Amino acid sequence: MADKKNIEPAIVGAEQLAKEFKEHSVAEFFKKNKQMLGLYGKVRTLTTVIHEYVTNSLDACEEANILPEIEVKIEELGTEYYEITAKDNGPGLTKETVGKALGQLLAGTKFHRMIQSRGQQGIGSAGCTMLSQSTTGKPTKIITGTGKGKPISLELTIDPKHNAPKIANLKEIDKNFRGLAVRAKFKGVLYRDSEQGPLEYLRRTAIANPHAQIKFTDPTGQKFLFKKSAAKVPKPPIAVRPHPKGATVDEMVSLSKYTSARSVNSFLRNDFDRMGQKSLEAVTKKVSFDMKKDPKQLRWDEAEEIVKAFKEVDFIAPSSDALRPIGEERITKSLQNIVDPEFLHVMTRKPQVYKGGFPFQVEVAIAYGGKSGRTVAGPTGQEKRLEVMRFANRSPLLFDTGNCAITKAVHSIDWKRYDIKDIDHAPVTVLINFISVYIPYTGAGKQAIADEDEVIEEIRLALMQTGRKAGRYISGKRREAERLMKREIFYKYIPEIVGALNQITNDSKETLDKKLRKMVLTKLKLDDAKEAEEEEAKNGNENGKAKEEKPKKEEKSKKEVKKPTKEKKKVKGEKNAKAKK
Repeated sequence: MADKKNIEPAIVGAEQLAKEFKEHSVAEFFKKNKQMLGLYGKVRTLTTVIHEYVTNSLDACEEANILPEIEVKIEELGTEYYEITAKDNGPGLTKETVGKALGQLLAGTKFHRMIQSRGQQGIGSAGCTMLSQSTTGKPTKIITGTGKGKPISLELTIDPKHNAPKIANLKEIDKNFRGLAVRAKFKGVLYRDSEQGPLEYLRRTAIANPHAQIKFTDPTGQKFLFKKSAAKVPKPPIAVRPHPKGATVDEMVSLSKYTSARSVNSFLRNDFDRMGQKSLEAVTKKVSFDMKKDPKQLRWDEAEEIVKAFKEVDFIAPSSDALRPIGEERITKSLQNIVDPEFLHVMTRKPQVYKGGFPFQVEVAIAYGGKSGRTVAGPTGQEKRLEVMRFANRSPLLFDTGNCAITKAVHSIDWKRYDIKDIDHAPVTVLINFISVYIPYTGAGKQAIADEDEVIEEIRLALMQTGRKAGRYISGKRREAERLMKREIFYKYIPEIVGALNQITNDSKETLDKKLRKMVLTKLKLDDAKEAEEEEAKNGNENGKAKEEKPKKEEKSKKEVKKPTKEKKKVKGEKNAKAKK
């Protein structure tokens, strides 16, 4: 009898393999790869679900010019089993769009537009519906009202095989309601009041969105209210066209198939940003084909010529109309309301560009003292640690900290230069908001920003500018504390010195006491002024080196126009006399 182990497997033909060939929908893919959506880890998954519901509510309210009022409630139903309710006062969803918005992955209004928004892919809320369904087998319950007609309620599930929403129990309800309310159950998740929990996520959301009011009820029934500190909805960003410097050959061919333009010339002028007549003429000179041809007939090699020409032509920087920063005034009010620091400095940098085509902007705030920093349990009790609040388009980033460009930029700064000796153990809160029409996330979970060179450098410059302001305050506070300590030490010995001087000079003790106290104060003020000058010289500014070089140039120029000496005047006079003769 032949040994079964030695029998070689039969060769499988292509026809047999073809029978195993199957198509899979995007819903099936993400159902098996939930970690790519940030849905892994019990605490992280729960926070991510809250994040998806809240960001959708904020975006919807802002697009409808409504001051957001959001309510979030988490109820514990059993061990690692929770029910989440999220409600807003936004524009709501219609009967035709509610299924696609919450029950179809990669369906939405944001991905195809060049505009700043919190969500981008159209995966989040639909991913939550799928997670609820796959962990509990129960549908997501939804109530939506648009303000026109009666609100509707329904139960929603997803058909993973076809990535399609399935709606059940659809009915109108007699209730005065406008907005969207979602209720879903989840198993295998865990609520924790921690730095990465839902409460901290909502706290940071309130800081970055001072125009929103957020109510939160945790599983114990404890209620939290984050009041709005701004009375107006931020102006909506304006969608912009793609910039030529960021164009690819594939994008060029794709756009040309759907343009309404009748020539390549008008296609480039109408469908790309910053494409003026001079730029168009420069591009035309660098290509070998007729630019009057129908753009729908544009070949791949011709598109390559255009993209190559784009790289050789100088264009104006992309428009920043698509960006809407929080604003220095709003961040200041928000942090004062929630963090209540001793010192606060906020700055918004000018828009920049990365990857040649995507505009972006950085906002930075440094808060010191008060409630700034994280409170953690230390060896000697509660102590303060550095707190870095990361945001992307006003949305908090709580996870993947070490893999984020913001974290790398913060830790690349030499904080000792700004009188913060140990930044990790300082009562400091650093807020950084990165905004762009396209956030370069490291994954679909949208929790970390890729370390593009332009991005890290811009964040570093912003941190150094704000760091200098903080350093001046901290060094001033330190000098004041040292001055008070010195004064107390000197004052401690004044009575003994007064007694000795009284015996020697016979002056009254009262007069001697006043004179000695005045001497102490004068001395301390002089020391304080001297130290302040040294601190100012140490800190300098970004243009310090340039300023150091400038006086040298001025000295050189003075030497060049230096007045002539007596000897030179004498020689010059003799030459003039000879010339007259």
